[in-house]
Amino acid sequence: MSDRVHYRHIADMPGLVLGAARFSTFSFDRHFHLDYHVGLVTEGVQRQRFRGKTVLIGPGCVSLMPPGEVHDGASEGVRGYTLRTFRLSHALLHGVAEEISGTPREPELAGALLEDAEVAAHLVRLFDVMGESGEAGSLAVQSEWFRLLNVLLTRSRTIVPQETSGALSPLQWQRVRDYCFAHLSEKITLDALASLCDLGRFQFLRQFKQTVGMTPHAWLLRLRLEHACSLLSHSAQTIAEVAQGVGFYDQSHFNRAFRQAFGVAPSSY
Repeated sequence: MSDRVHYRHIADMPGLVLGAARFSTFSFDRHFHLDYHVGLVTEGVQRQRFRGKTVLIGPGCVSLMPPGEVHDGASEGVRGYTLRTFRLSHALLHGVAEEISGTPREPELAGALLEDAEVAAHLVRLFDVMGESGEAGSLAVQSEWFRLLNVLLTRSRTIVPQETSGALSPLQWQRVRDYCFAHLSEKITLDALASLCDLGRFQFLRQFKQTVGMTPHAWLLRLRLEHACSLLSHSAQTIAEVAQGVGFYDQSHFNRAFRQAFGVAPSSY
């Protein structure tokens, strides 16, 4: 199998580049990056050496490589390996770290290898969603992005998350509800909801869940599906029209979400 590499810049998140590669004969000489790398091997094993140590990276592992860290990379064995990377610019990483930690202090970056199959699987799914669309502006993607980076930066002891206590005020909660009802057929972003409450995005995510007991994405998804039930019962709209009217631009996605929520397809409701 020939080696292949593909990079994709994410339009909604300047400073983020996704890399997807399959290597069988190619080896990375000792090198370094100017950006922060989150690496995932999904098939096979990569042998990597940095700071005088040799590590083997396979499925279920997450490699965190900070700027300036000299390292190499090669296939362990003859079958090759598949690699996916999130490349974060300094500005992007610093901005996210500041929101999570609540301090403008420069994060102290260090290389790390996290063995956590669940986190790795979530990162792979997030990579696939971003890679398929080239976008990262949806509420679901933004929320998962912050959640996973919080896990990675905290577990690697890069940052200490700020303590976020309390819930949204009644006025903040009402603003969010009114906005979501009024814009149900449109794209609703984490940035927009956090701005309504005069909160940072990470702080909003935590206070929303404290208030509602669900993530903003899960709550909004349920709101859309509940409204879809009403439209299916009391209007002559087609399923495609209902899906679009409640904010689903992919009817197959609407069908899957509806069946998962109610146990039947929209056509059987």
